[in-house]
Amino acid sequence: MAGDLAKGAGPGKTGIRAPEWRVQPGLLPYPEAVAAMEARVAAIRAGAARELVWLVEHPPLYTAGTSAHPAELLDPDRFPVFRTGRGGRFTYHGPGQRVVYVLLDLERRGRDLKGHVRRLEEWVIQTLARLGVRGEQRSDRIGVWVPLPGGGEAKIAAIGVRVRHWVTYHGLALNVAPDLDHFAGIVPCGLAAWPVTSLAALGRTVPMAEVDRHLEATFPEVFGTEPGPPALGAEALPVADPLQPAPDAPFQ
Repeated sequence: MAGDLAKGAGPGKTGIRAPEWRVQPGLLPYPEAVAAMEARVAAIRAGAARELVWLVEHPPLYTAGTSAHPAELLDPDRFPVFRTGRGGRFTYHGPGQRVVYVLLDLERRGRDLKGHVRRLEEWVIQTLARLGVRGEQRSDRIGVWVPLPGGGEAKIAAIGVRVRHWVTYHGLALNVAPDLDHFAGIVPCGLAAWPVTSLAALGRTVPMAEVDRHLEATFPEVFGTEPGPPALGAEALPVADPLQPAPDAPFQ
C-alpha cells in the first residue's frame, strides 16, 4: 500500500477538526499503548472519535519494526522486546524520551503517507528550533538529525508509522534526556554509522513539560489545525477494535 499512495482527500471526507491532545502521566506499558491506538484508529475510521495526538513515556524496552533484522538486536536480554507493526527496525523507548503517537485521518488530510512522515520530521525540527537546537532532515534517511559540535551528526528523533484505512498511528520518539547507553543493546533503526543523541547530551536541560508546550505550539504550523483541549490519562481511550483487520502499511 505504501507504494501506491495517492494524494488528496478521500471521497466524502471534508473538513478537519482539531485532534484531541492527550498527555499520559507516568510510564505506560507498551502493549497497553498499542491496544489503545488500534482501538482509537478503528473509532476514528468509524467517525466515533476525533483524531488524537498522544504524548507518552514508556518503561525501558526495545521495539522491532517490520524491517527489523535479528542481528541488530545486540543484547536481547537487556530489556523486553516487542514486535510491532510500525515501519522501521529496532528502536529503544524509555524514561526521558518523549514518544508521540499521532493518529490522524489521511482521508481528510490527503492520502500522502510520505508527506505525513516528512511533516512529523518538520514538526520535530520546529520544536527543536524553539529550544535552540538545529534539527535537519535527510533525503536518504528517516528521522531528525543534528550537527555535532566536533563534526558529524547524530539522530535525535526517530520516526516510525503505520496506516490502517488511511488512519495513521505510532509516530515519533524525541530524545529529551533518556539514558543513551540503553541504545547500545540494538543497532538503532539499523543505522550503525551514526550515533544517537539527546537534548541533554547537547547541553539543553529541558523539562518534559516544556518540550510538550513547544510541540503543542508548533503543531498547527505544520499540520494546519490547532490541537484540541488537553486530557490527562488514557481512561477515555477505547479498548476494543470493532473493525476486522484490513490491509494496512508500515512506513519508516
